[in-house]
Amino acid sequence: MNKENNQIYTCPMHPEIERDKPGMCPECGMSLVKKENSKKQKSKNKEHDKHQGHSTEMFLRKFWISLVLTIPIIAYSELPMLFFGFSTPKFLGFEYLNLILGSIVFFYGGGIFLMGAWRELKARLPGMMTLIALAISAAYLWSIYATFVEDMTLFWELSTLIAVMLLGHWIEMKSVKRARGALKELAKLLPDTAELILRVSDTLRLETRTVPISELKKGDWVLVKPGAKIPADGKIVDGQSELDESIITGESKLVLKKVGDEIIAGTINGDGSLKVEITKIGEETFLSGVMRLVSEAEASKSRLQILSDKAALVLTIIAVSAGVITLIAWLIAGREIAFAVARLVAVLVIACPHALGLAVPLVASISTNMAAKNGFIIKRRLALEAARNVNVVLFDKTGTLTKGEFGVTEIISDFRFNISDLEILKLAASVNVHSEHSIAKAIVKEAKNKKLVLPEVKSFERIPGKGAKGIVDGKEILVGSEVLVKEKGISISGDFSAKIKEQESQGKTVIYVISENGLFGAISLADIIREESKEAIKMLHDQDKKVVMITGDSEDVAKWVSKELEIDEYFARVLPEQKVEKVKELQGRDLKVAMVGDGVNDAPALTQADVGIAVGAGTNVAIESAGIILARNDPRDIPKITKLSRLTYTKMIQNLFWATGYNIIALPLAAGALMFYGIPPVEPALAAVFMSASTVIVAFNALLLRRKTLA
Repeated sequence: MNKENNQIYTCPMHPEIERDKPGMCPECGMSLVKKENSKKQKSKNKEHDKHQGHSTEMFLRKFWISLVLTIPIIAYSELPMLFFGFSTPKFLGFEYLNLILGSIVFFYGGGIFLMGAWRELKARLPGMMTLIALAISAAYLWSIYATFVEDMTLFWELSTLIAVMLLGHWIEMKSVKRARGALKELAKLLPDTAELILRVSDTLRLETRTVPISELKKGDWVLVKPGAKIPADGKIVDGQSELDESIITGESKLVLKKVGDEIIAGTINGDGSLKVEITKIGEETFLSGVMRLVSEAEASKSRLQILSDKAALVLTIIAVSAGVITLIAWLIAGREIAFAVARLVAVLVIACPHALGLAVPLVASISTNMAAKNGFIIKRRLALEAARNVNVVLFDKTGTLTKGEFGVTEIISDFRFNISDLEILKLAASVNVHSEHSIAKAIVKEAKNKKLVLPEVKSFERIPGKGAKGIVDGKEILVGSEVLVKEKGISISGDFSAKIKEQESQGKTVIYVISENGLFGAISLADIIREESKEAIKMLHDQDKKVVMITGDSEDVAKWVSKELEIDEYFARVLPEQKVEKVKELQGRDLKVAMVGDGVNDAPALTQADVGIAVGAGTNVAIESAGIILARNDPRDIPKITKLSRLTYTKMIQNLFWATGYNIIALPLAAGALMFYGIPPVEPALAAVFMSASTVIVAFNALLLRRKTLA
């Protein structure tokens, strides 16, 4: 295992949080930093995960204790005399009371900030903890000195500052945890237990045992009762029911599942009872794959996030510099040391870059969660950020706009025979019922969809390269290409021939149905266009996006599909290795291209495109090459991607504007630069309130993104 894979990342504020990728702390939202001399310990990480919630309550507990200790500190400060004209009763050694209580508050309440700063500095990433530690240390050290030289101390400012910081951080953590949690939400989709089927006795009584889902193995059978969640990926071996698959489709419409159908862990059973054979467990399941991709997305960064991270680091340096300059300036101006130190503390606290550091990651985390709930997964955030600028969507035809399988599009009967379209379909399906050819299967499937009863075929015989024949209801029926018609010497009427040519001009495959009496009719087949494709393209046009199709099919097929779907432009007869050139050609027109594909041969084009979008049912190579993955084969999710990209970018800009603007206004106030205009400086405790409030506002604004709909 390489060094990178052994690296552990931890939170400066919550060292119990350990991850194997960079990202955000799930408790407070701070950026994780590298932990020195660390190696992966999966079991340890899992144990830590169980106790993450304790950190939030720890801050609240420290706040209450610090607050109780702050009350006597304030009582024995100069504030009672200043505001109420009296002083609290004196006793022997009272002058050291604030030193003792202030020291307890500093080490007990402020210790967590000091340790956080130490971890930030070890990781060479000074930030919020560093500034707070500098601020409270400056106030504490000055106050110790002032106590013994009988100068003005800052113990009440120090204790109130720490108490407010603890409370503010607790509020921030609650806000951040509400705003984040995509992985936690996904994890909640799985049940804790499953009904394992032990055996079916001779009395046909079903015997089950409730087991944790971690004990399930491939090949096990489980009983899924009405209303229960599917515990693992599998296939139905008995029963049928309608399932709620909204976790993968984003739609509440129930889907009928019967014997042989595959089902996904986390989906919800309807009113039927199912026996399911487990086919995938643990990391192999669909939901685990989604969680892994979401985790990767949360660890990845957009350009805006990289910018905000750099800005937060710069702000930290500016804050320290501004604090030192403020201290020196007030001392030169002749103000007392206590006043100058108070201004230093206020500057360091109010300039903490927490809001700036959270401005982008919180929005990105929520958008990742929204994407997963709407049927697509953000694998790389740069792809989502780029999607808002896309002005052309390039679809690989097969598997995206079409189903990639033959389907019956039209049945043409010869008027000279009094035979219905359904009768032609029934005869063709009867002959082909035993054939493995894709066209034959499509004809049989269409007959079954129309609930036709197929008579038994006798003397079935495959005619290589031409079709098949058999005896149906005592008559020989041939089903196949035009070659069979010519070999039989059958003449085709003018009207019938015109209809056939019309179908062929659209690139469709025509299969003839022949009896011993003559040509009964023909069946036209083509790669089935998805019902949702037309709606998807209309939605993209409404967003002022150009739609282009690329295919290896003939000009006739490409022209027909483009006309049916009202596609703006198409590329036909494109070889696999030429797809990437077509993407470059579009980019050469100064267009931003989103490429949608599903196959191995789409991978280079997906990588070349400005945004690569892979169909989830496609190959692993295509999925690895794309930045966004569709969990279902529905092109209507493409417009959702571009809409989410715009919404996400707007929220990020709003948060960056607030976080940056807040600091521009707050720093001069904290430094006391506006005192010359009659505006009093911000005290350290109030600076802490402002700093925490700015973070909560950023978190709240990010939460508003959840109210937006992508449909």
